[in-house]
Order: sequence, then C-alpha cells, then structure tokens
Amino acid sequence: MQADVHDKVVLITGAAKRVGAGIARHLHARGARLVLHYRGSRRAAETLAAELNAQRAGSVVLLQADLLDTAALPRLVDDAHAAFGRLDGLVNNASSFYPTEIGTIREQEWLDLMGSNLKAPLFLAQAAASYLAATRGAIVGIVDIHAERPMKRHLVYSLAKAGHAQLIRSLAVELAPLVRVNGVSPGVNLWPEDEVSFDAGERAAIEASIPLARAGQPEDIARAVAFLLFDTDYVNGQILAVDGGRSVVL
Repeated sequence: MQADVHDKVVLITGAAKRVGAGIARHLHARGARLVLHYRGSRRAAETLAAELNAQRAGSVVLLQADLLDTAALPRLVDDAHAAFGRLDGLVNNASSFYPTEIGTIREQEWLDLMGSNLKAPLFLAQAAASYLAATRGAIVGIVDIHAERPMKRHLVYSLAKAGHAQLIRSLAVELAPLVRVNGVSPGVNLWPEDEVSFDAGERAAIEASIPLARAGQPEDIARAVAFLLFDTDYVNGQILAVDGGRSVVL
C-alpha cells in the first residue's frame, strides 16, 4: 500500500535532468511538493518546474547552488525548508561522473568527485537533520553498484560512491530513531551523454550481460526512492540495488 504523501516536501539535488528529473516527476505524481536543486542547468530546471507546476500550481520551487561550496549548503537546506515550511525528505542525487585513470589523476578531479558524491551528501544531511527529525523524515542517497565492485578507469568515482554507501550506513545509526537513511544503487541507467567512459561496443556488451535484458530507466530508480522515503517505516541503513541483476553477474 502506498502512503499518502500530499503534505510531504522533498529536496532533490541535481534534479534538473536525467535520473534526478525522473525522481522529481515520480514523487510529484505521488503528490509530494518538491524543492529542486540545480547547479548550472537552469533552463532544464525551469522547464521541469514549469511542467510540474502546470500540473499542480505552487507545488515546485527551484534553488540554485554549487554543492562544492560547503559553506553554502546549510543555506540551501534552510531555503528548502522555508519554501513550504517543512522538510520530509532529502534525496542526495547530484553526482559528478567521469573516468580517472591511475597515473593521470589530479587533485582537482579528486575534489570534484569526492565533493559531489560524498562531501556534499554529508553536509546536506547534517544541515537537514533537525528539520527531518521534526517530521520523522528520511534521506535517500543515490549510490552505484560500483561502490562495492570497482569500475575500471573510474577509481576516484568508485571510491567516492563507496564512501557514500558507508555514509548512509553511518547516518542511519547517527540519526535514528527519528530519521531513516537508505540508499539506491543503480546499475546501467541512462548512459553518459558522451562516449568518454564507454564506447558503443562496451555499452552493448554490458547491456547484454544484464539478467533482465534491458538497461534501467529513471522511473526504476524513482520507484525505489519513493518506497524508501514514504512506503516503509522499518527499513534503515540499507542500500537497494536497482540494476536488473547486473551486480549478481559482475
């Protein structure tokens, strides 16, 4: 049975496009009010907000922030809370993703990948904790099946996602019993928009290995996020692989 979420408010980071936008559309369809964060994708964010507000007026607001600016994160959360007067969920979705091959890794790449995938989720959770405790809310982090099975040529990204997975488990202990914290680990879900990480042959081989015989879609992730936010009250500290079974055959 799906919970009634019509009074709930969720902050989603990196919500303008791709998986973040898919999560936003699904939660909005369930009745949630949304605070959509974006960094540089202003046009896409405005288009998405207009689409959703046309369906239900005044149900979506936008906030811009650079998540690598740690000092700005408490204000982002405060503004999200102020938008509707409450906060019931935080979805740590924003993520940098690109190869970092050993021998070529620079500190700039380390700071970016660790910052977006690990540091920002920690400081956002810290800033949101009291608001979420007041509503007995929840945090969901978007991890990756490669948090446990390193992805070749993506050393720093794999490390950052492994850290995010441990952050979820640690927060689940630190914030209990008032706030639940869980994660979703996608496998193949919308290929990168370029072919830097995977060429056409690699993509075809990976897709052929997925037991459910298809790549994932944002809606697959979104349904899992909604379940962990709203449809359970006794799941905590868990990371759900939503990958068509690919992690089983890696």
